[in-house]
Amino acid sequence: MGGLVARALLTLKNFKPELINLLITQATPHVAPVMPLDKYLTDFYTAINNHWILKAQDLRNLTTLSVAGGFRDYQVRSGLAFLPRLRQHDSALSVVSSAVPRAWASTDHLSIVWCKELILATIRALFDLIDENTRQITEDPKKRMSVLNHHFVRHPAKIFEENPEVFTEFTGAFMWIVVKASKWTYSVYNDSDGKYFTFPLASHRKSYSHVYCENSMLDTSSWIYGCMNSNSSMCLEAMDLSWRAELLPTTKVVILKLKDYPSLSHIVIQVPPTVGNKYTLDCEFFKDDSRTVQLPVTHLFSFGLSSSKILLNSTGLLYNVQLQHFNQIYQAFKIYIESHCQSLKERKPSVYRLHIPWSHEDSIIVAKVPSFTEISAKLHIAQPQNDSRVPELNIYSSSDCQYEVILKTSLVQILGQIIRFHAGALPVYVVSNILLTYGGQLSTLISTGQCSDFSLELVRTAKPYKVEPLISIVVFLQGFHWFRGIWESLSLPEVDAPILSSQDAWFPLVSLILFLFGTGIAYWSGVFFSVSLRLFSSLWVTLIRPTVLQKDNKLITPRRLCVVLSLALVSWTTCGAFAVFIIYLQYLFKVLKVKGGLEMFYRSKETTQNSSIHTVKKQSSTDSASKATQSLSNSTTIAEAINSLKMHVTILNLFTWIVLLNLPSLIYWLKNLRYNVRLDPDPWRSTAVILVCILEILMNSSTSELKSSKLLKIATKVPLPLSVAMLAFGRMHLYKVPHFVTFSLLLHVLCCIV
Repeated sequence: MGGLVARALLTLKNFKPELINLLITQATPHVAPVMPLDKYLTDFYTAINNHWILKAQDLRNLTTLSVAGGFRDYQVRSGLAFLPRLRQHDSALSVVSSAVPRAWASTDHLSIVWCKELILATIRALFDLIDENTRQITEDPKKRMSVLNHHFVRHPAKIFEENPEVFTEFTGAFMWIVVKASKWTYSVYNDSDGKYFTFPLASHRKSYSHVYCENSMLDTSSWIYGCMNSNSSMCLEAMDLSWRAELLPTTKVVILKLKDYPSLSHIVIQVPPTVGNKYTLDCEFFKDDSRTVQLPVTHLFSFGLSSSKILLNSTGLLYNVQLQHFNQIYQAFKIYIESHCQSLKERKPSVYRLHIPWSHEDSIIVAKVPSFTEISAKLHIAQPQNDSRVPELNIYSSSDCQYEVILKTSLVQILGQIIRFHAGALPVYVVSNILLTYGGQLSTLISTGQCSDFSLELVRTAKPYKVEPLISIVVFLQGFHWFRGIWESLSLPEVDAPILSSQDAWFPLVSLILFLFGTGIAYWSGVFFSVSLRLFSSLWVTLIRPTVLQKDNKLITPRRLCVVLSLALVSWTTCGAFAVFIIYLQYLFKVLKVKGGLEMFYRSKETTQNSSIHTVKKQSSTDSASKATQSLSNSTTIAEAINSLKMHVTILNLFTWIVLLNLPSLIYWLKNLRYNVRLDPDPWRSTAVILVCILEILMNSSTSELKSSKLLKIATKVPLPLSVAMLAFGRMHLYKVPHFVTFSLLLHVLCCIV
C-alpha cells in the first residue's frame, strides 16, 4: 500500500508534482482495493485514479514502474498492479516479475521485496538512472523510460548506454571467414585466435525473410554486426546489431527481419579469443511462415477431455506457436511439450516462453532435452478490444530434436482464475445464501408454525435462479439509454457487473459458480457452527449445570436499555467494530445458554423416564430434574424453544459474516490503541449503534412474537429482493453488505414488537 500512498501525494493541493520524477512500486494494487471493506478506502482509490487521469499533463515528468508478483502472489493479483495507460503520455510501465530479465520468477507478496534477482534489477536501474553531472536521478523522462525498459522489459545483454554508437570499426588481425550456408553452428573452446564470420545477405533475401542467431556466451560485449560493404568479404565499419539482442536464461538471441535492413550486405559474427571458456554460436535463415504455427485453444467446456496437438518436425532453432482465441482471463490451459532427439549427445537446454503481446506478463521455462515439460497458460490481463495480436509460445529449440505440443483446458486452473479474480466477492454470495435461508425459515414459520433447520432450509431455498435472472435483466437493460436515464433519475447506484466487465474481470456464468461456492461455504459453515454449539453447550451443562430457562415477557427492560446505551457509547467513543464484536459475543453466550438449557432438559427427561426403576436412594436427584422440567414447562413449550433456537442460530450465522467484515477495522483499532483510543474515521460507527440496538432485542426474542406479528408476511418477502440487491451492488462494495442485513434484522425486530 506504500505505492498507493506515494501516488496519493500527487492529489494534495500544496504538493508540487515536480518534486518527484521516479516512482517504483512493488505488488501495489493500483486499480482497486483487494477487499473493498469500507467506503473510505474505495473513495481513496477513486480520488487517486481520477486525479491520475485528469491531471495527466501535470504528471508528464513522473516516470512510474509497477512490479507485480505473478501467480504466486495470492494476496494481490497482478491485474490490480497494472497502472492505467494514459494517452497523453507514456511514462507508466507495469511488469510481472516472471517477465523481468534475469529474474524470470514469480514471487509471493512478501518475497517480492527481498527477491535477490529483483533487488539486483532495481539497483542496476537506479545506478543507470543517475545523471553524471548532477549525481541525481536524471531529469530526462525518455532516458528514465529507456533505463526501465532495459532492465525490466527487454535486456540486450549489454550494459546500458544512453546514446550507443551506431557504427563500429573492426580492429585486430582477426581471421575473416565467409559462411554461405543458411544454417551454421560453431563451438568455441580455448580459441586463441579471434575470428569474424560473415554471412552474405544477397543470396538469402529471395529465399528467406528472417535471420536468427543465438550465443551462449552471456557476457556484455558486442558480438553481431551489420555490414554495408557489398563488394568485399571484409568490413572496416559496421552497424552494431547487438542492441537488437534479447537475453534469455541460457542464451542471448537476435531475430532480424531482412526487409528492415535493405542497406546491409553482410551479417558479421565476432568470436573474440577465449581461454577457458566454452560456448556455442548458432545462426539460421528462415521464412517466417515456416516457423509460425497456429494452434487453436480448446473450448472452455471441453473440461480437458479434448486437446489440440501439433508436431514440430523441422530442424530449426526457433518456433512460434500462436495460441488462437486465447484472450480472456477465464481461459486456462495446460501445455505439454515433449521433446525427442535423434542422438543421445549432450545438448543445450531448450527455452519455452509464453509471450503475451499486450502486457508484460511473459513466463519463461528452461527444460532439458529430451524431456516432458508442463506449462500453465493463463492471463493476468484480458486482451484489449483494439488489440488483435495473438499470444505465442516461443520455443528456442535444439536443431535435431522433434517437439510435440499438446494443449488441454484445465478445469482446476479455471476455478483458480475464478477464485483469483472474485474471491473478494465470496462473502457477498455467502451472506446472500444465508439471507435467503432466513427468509425461507420465516415463510415456513407462517405455513407450518415450525421453524425449519438451517441446513435443510438452505438446500431448499438458496437457489441461484431466484436472484441471477433479475440481475442479468437489469444489466441487459442498462445497455439502453432510456433505461439508463430512468435508473439515474431514481438516483440508484451503478450495478457492479458492468464495472467488472469494463475491467475485463467478468466471466460467463461466473456469478452462478460463485453462488454455488457461496452455498457450499454457507452450508459447511452452518454445520461447523452447529457442531461447535453442541460441543460448547455440552461443556456448559457439565460445568455450570443450568436448571432454569427463564423467559422474559418484556423485550425492552431498563437493564437491556443500559447495555444498549453503554455499547452505543463504546461505539461512538472508541470503535464501532469493537461494540459489534461485544454484542456478538453476548448473543453467542445467550444462544449457548438456550442450547445448554435444552440439553439439560433432555438429560433430565431421560432421568425422569428411568426413575421408576431407581431405588429410593436416588429420589433426590430425580426431584431436582423434575424441578428443571417444571420450570421449563412454565416458561415456554419445548417446541417453541427449539424453534427460537433455530432462528437464533440462523441470525447468528448471518451476524458472524458481518463481524468478519468488521474485523479489519477492529484489528487496525487495536494496533493503534496506544496512539489514539478513538478510531477516526470509523466506517462502522453508525452501523454499529443500529446493530447494537437491534441485536439486544433479537437475542431475547422468540418465535411466539413472530407468529402473532402483523408484519411477518412482509418480512418473509424482504430477504429475496435484499439478496438480489446485495449481489447487484455489493460485489465491489463489501461495506454495503451489513446495510442490507441490518435492514432485514430491523424488520425482524419490528415483527417482534408489532
